[in-house]
Formats: sequence, structure tokens, C-alpha cells
Amino acid sequence: MKQITENLCAAFDAKPEFHFNRNYPPTVNSAAEADFARKVMEGIVGKENVQVQEPTMGAEDFSFMLQAKPGAYVFIANGDGSHREMGHGAGPCMLHNPSYDFNDDLIPLGGTYWVELATQWLANPTQK
Repeated sequence: MKQITENLCAAFDAKPEFHFNRNYPPTVNSAAEADFARKVMEGIVGKENVQVQEPTMGAEDFSFMLQAKPGAYVFIANGDGSHREMGHGAGPCMLHNPSYDFNDDLIPLGGTYWVELATQWLANPTQK
């Protein structure tokens, strides 16, 4: 970024002032906890319905928690967008979007996931 800034400014006979602040560390899941979370969800919805999340560049304050303790940041998909009312665009809509509409049909799945995650974690004290 610094090199691009310097070269772009040089093209316009300007002098850059460049500062890059790293406000958030990367959100990196612990392998064992991510595997555990995946297996819990597979037990609820079936292996064929659980996708491995590719790394993203999003900043997430959960990264600070992962620096203190092993854990996993997980996603529950919002669906195909069919739950959204007309006028909000077609297809699924991601967070931080003016047309975002939470899929209320996911509340039972999310609740079941968290209960199962806690129940299975507490049932095996050697995981701690």
C-alpha cells in the first residue's frame, strides 16, 4: 500500500504521508475448536450441509478473544434470500448491507447449535 501511494503521488508530483494502523489482529480459529464446532453442526444438519469457511479479510473483534483462549468463529448462513420482502433486492444479503434482513427461520437452528455446543463441550471435561 505504501508503494502504491508513493508511486501514485509521484505521478502527480505530490508527496505522500502514509500511516497504516493495524487495529485488529487476524481472526484465526484454533484447529481443535473449529473441528469440534464443525462436528457439532454436522450432527444437527448433516455433514453435507456444513461448509468449510474460506479465510476472509474481515476485521472482527472476536480475534482479541482468540488471542487469549483457543476458540472458533463460525458462521450460520442467512439462507438464499427467499425470506426477504420485495424491494430488498434478489438473492442472499450479507451483513453490513442496507438491505440486510435477518432470516428469523434460523433462530431454532442457532439456538439448537449453541445448546448442543455447550452440552457436548461440558460432557467432555478433557477438552478444556
